[in-house]
Amino acid sequence: MSWQSIYQSRVCTADEAVKCVESGNRVFLTGNVSIPKFLLGALVKRAPELQNVELCHALTIGSAEYVSPELEGHLRVNTLFIGHNVRKAVQEGRADFTPVLLSEFTLLFKNNVLPLDVAFVHVSPPDEHGFCSLGVEVGLTKTPAESAKIIIAEVNDQMPRTLGDAFLHVSRLNYIVPVNYPILELAMSEDGDQAVVESIAGHIADLIPDGATMQMGIGGIPDAVLKYLYNKKDLGIHTELFSDGVIDLVEAGVITNARKTIHNGKIIAGFIIGTKRLYDWVDDNPLIELHRTEYINDPFVIAQNDRMVAINSAIEIDLTGQVCADSIGYKLYSGVGGQLDFVYGASRSKGGVPIIALPSMALLRDGTSLSKIVPVLKPGAGVVTTRNHVRFIVTEYGVAELYGKTIRQRAQALINIAHPEFREELTCKAKEMNYL
Repeated sequence: MSWQSIYQSRVCTADEAVKCVESGNRVFLTGNVSIPKFLLGALVKRAPELQNVELCHALTIGSAEYVSPELEGHLRVNTLFIGHNVRKAVQEGRADFTPVLLSEFTLLFKNNVLPLDVAFVHVSPPDEHGFCSLGVEVGLTKTPAESAKIIIAEVNDQMPRTLGDAFLHVSRLNYIVPVNYPILELAMSEDGDQAVVESIAGHIADLIPDGATMQMGIGGIPDAVLKYLYNKKDLGIHTELFSDGVIDLVEAGVITNARKTIHNGKIIAGFIIGTKRLYDWVDDNPLIELHRTEYINDPFVIAQNDRMVAINSAIEIDLTGQVCADSIGYKLYSGVGGQLDFVYGASRSKGGVPIIALPSMALLRDGTSLSKIVPVLKPGAGVVTTRNHVRFIVTEYGVAELYGKTIRQRAQALINIAHPEFREELTCKAKEMNYL
């Protein structure tokens, strides 16, 4: 049977497709900007007929009716990275959170730690050989999809065809739902003072050598750094995600990937988040390869890139160098993501530069300010990057290099890049703890 015949025999509506989901099933949902909205809407509509369906995903962007209180007992989310749309449900105990390194996210499904009954995926139309591309979200989706008993696919005329380890053959798709709608757009931005973001970005740019291979974590600071790199030469990309800022640097001849140690000449990533300009640019572009996250985020793969620069953010950092990036005290906020994968990988790289960047101060809703460099982490705060892994900390006030430094030296270096409003208080606390 030809792939065209297989394809036509499996075409159905979203409502028909989700009838295969049964009570007690575990369902994987592709995420980021690749949410298959018709399938998800059909599942939410059917949910009152079901009991105890577990919906597993990482970051999802957009509305999240599937965690509404009225669906308790029918659908229950198990998120492996907490986005803003499910954060309240997790904090109220109506949804679950499973902590896991991004490099091991997909392995939970592959190794049947979390066996999957159904996977919801979002793909491009098939090529002449019957292969659909997973488009903007490959890294976190391909392995779980292959691990599920049943794959339901939205085949979207507007999903870009990305290359690399990005393809599923139509014969692997049990239900096919043709759709035609724009991929969700999300420009990178950073809440807070833009001048602070720009200052941090400038300090980071000073740490990036010519010929570096870069990872940019999610958020406005990593994306802002790109604007300060036009005087650099032969930069490369190996990252879990990238956004629109990469395009201009490629077109300016700054990102050439010519000095990459592995995947020479290629931009390597797991997924993309951005605007239609980005989605059009990556479509069938041989410069770009998307791969599985267990490969992209493997610290021992990352470390093979000489001059590997990792840029990640934090919620708070204590005076010994412990980095909290996943919770505000005991309140779960996000997840470890790829931070530790890339911090460790860059640390092991020849000439590597692992960076944690954050504003020195947060402004609360009531108008009060809070230092993000603290004597000790809040009770219950999660340590994402340990004091043993940390290297460079950057705020708008400069760079603290902590590797190989004593606690006394670390405390002083971090106080020096804290907001001036808090330096005296931090010094007093450090002396009380015998750090200074």
